[in-house]
Amino acid sequence: MGKDVSLDFEFKSAIEQVWVALTDSNTLAKWMLFQENDFKPIVGHNFQFRTEPNQWWDGIVHCEVLEVDEPHRLSYTWVSGGENTTVTWILKQVDDGTTHVHLDQTGFKEEQAFSGALYGWQSMANHLEKVLTD
Repeated sequence: MGKDVSLDFEFKSAIEQVWVALTDSNTLAKWMLFQENDFKPIVGHNFQFRTEPNQWWDGIVHCEVLEVDEPHRLSYTWVSGGENTTVTWILKQVDDGTTHVHLDQTGFKEEQAFSGALYGWQSMANHLEKVLTD
């Protein structure tokens, strides 16, 4: 059975600000490890995250938006390198103005892809925190 990435983050930002960071194409490009994307928060929209290719990977993640429940839930497919997974973001506003963010990426078959995703999301969350505080 495959492994799933499951991570929790706390950001000292309003839920609406975090939602924009997850759904605005220009803001996504500031914190994700991908320089380009054509994301739109519309169910059924096909999009790509793109970065420089290397000898092991073409640098493209193919995606489709599955669910948009602004500002609480966002889900999309993530197809890359032979892996077909689903990314789901769940946001909850905490009383002190902090936003709790839960991330799941499910459906990994390969340990290397799982490990890379786990590392990548943790790294990108640090960049997201910086974008939210700028």
